[in-house]
Amino acid sequence: MLQLNVKNESSRLRAVVLGTAISNGPTPTIEEAYDPKSLEHIKAGTYPTEDDMIQEMEAFNQVFQKYDVKVFRPEIIENCNQIFTRDIGFVIDDIFVKANILPDRENELDAVNYVIDKMDPTKVVRPPEEVHIEGGDVMLWNDYIFIGTYKGSDYKDYITARTNMHGVEYIKNLFPNKIVKEFNLSKSRTEPRDNALHLDCCFQPVGDNKAIIHREGFLDEADYQYLVDLFGIENLFHIDREEMYHMFSNVFSIDKNVVVSEKKFTRLNNWLRENGFVVEEIPYAEISKQEGLLRCSTLPLIRD
Repeated sequence: MLQLNVKNESSRLRAVVLGTAISNGPTPTIEEAYDPKSLEHIKAGTYPTEDDMIQEMEAFNQVFQKYDVKVFRPEIIENCNQIFTRDIGFVIDDIFVKANILPDRENELDAVNYVIDKMDPTKVVRPPEEVHIEGGDVMLWNDYIFIGTYKGSDYKDYITARTNMHGVEYIKNLFPNKIVKEFNLSKSRTEPRDNALHLDCCFQPVGDNKAIIHREGFLDEADYQYLVDLFGIENLFHIDREEMYHMFSNVFSIDKNVVVSEKKFTRLNNWLRENGFVVEEIPYAEISKQEGLLRCSTLPLIRD
């Protein structure tokens, strides 16, 4: 049985579900695009190929092997995008929360049932139907749970709005001893440079006390200031609009001092090394064309 344990974003990783790009399906139509960045590449004819994405994900898998991490992969569903496992569920402490994802992605959750079957069934929960919450919006920081949301009255009109306030309240009730803080994120259906699809598109802690942040990803200045006050301005690496577009904040920590990052993130990778991190650089730029990167394609199950 899997003894689930995830309390933050950077403790030593022991087990993870890594997505797969095998049998990813044809390039979506314009009508099928879930986010403005995918739409941009569909229109431009630069949407990533399955072969390129498989190679990128294998590079990620090789890093996990290097650090002796137990890696689970989803069962293959023919012609289905199964890269972004972060969307389908997440672990907080020793609880696995099944996400209420977009209805036509429900079979992605079925593809990891063999992993869920290894968990204590009393530790697996499914929120009620009105609760929308995806793992990319849920960021753990020991006593804190940070949650990205969208509070606009036009929430239902935004396919880029993935976590609602029902989701925030659900997590508050499930973890009454945690400090749950929600953040109102900037959303755009048409301009990926102005769209924080999930919280990890504009913020992520690394190490013990540092974080990557995009100020304009937060609709409310007070939300940004909350994180400045908590982490200290000197511990924040600020990314600009273009870097946010390339998903600089969507790296992934294997340990307190080990971060997997895209090899082209030169400015970020240099800052990480200057601050004592080992940076495992891999190619992941093709996958980023779908407005998701390294954190998006992982579902951590066990950390120290």
